[in-house]
Amino acid sequence: MRARGFTLLEILIAVLVLALGIVGGVALQLASLRARHQAALVSQATQMASALAERMRINPSQADTYLTLDYDAYAEPSPVAPAVLCHAGACAAAQLALSDLYEAKQQVRLQLPAGRVVICRDAGLWSGGKLRWVCDGGSAAPVVIKVGWRGKNPDGTPLKDVAGDYVPGVALAVGVSP
Repeated sequence: MRARGFTLLEILIAVLVLALGIVGGVALQLASLRARHQAALVSQATQMASALAERMRINPSQADTYLTLDYDAYAEPSPVAPAVLCHAGACAAAQLALSDLYEAKQQVRLQLPAGRVVICRDAGLWSGGKLRWVCDGGSAAPVVIKVGWRGKNPDGTPLKDVAGDYVPGVALAVGVSP
């Protein structure tokens, strides 16, 4: 007479297959969450850069003031507020520019992990297929706004290139005007 039912080996194989399926599903869910978070950050950075470009277009007499912005939230966690914040009252053009720069720093600090924003003249945005934080300047170079954040090593420490500069994990550039 033959015994019917499952053997212990068959049950162990079924449990192993089920466990592998669950682990694969969890890994897929984690990858999906990371991609969603990254997409949300890129969207916020794009909106920040576009808004800052519009502010610069509205206040063209202060182009040189805007070109001084090079803010790294990792290096300077708490930006210093200007003497006048132009929220409701009338401001001079210079005060408005300083207020705009402070608000941009605050947004980067609060919304981007180890974020950075740079406004500069740069003709060579890309180096080796990656956006560079360094600007080459030159009066004929276009004005760009670079927004992004630092890349990380697997242990969570900031990623640096061979020159010792911090590598952007994600960075985008928005052109303003030549």
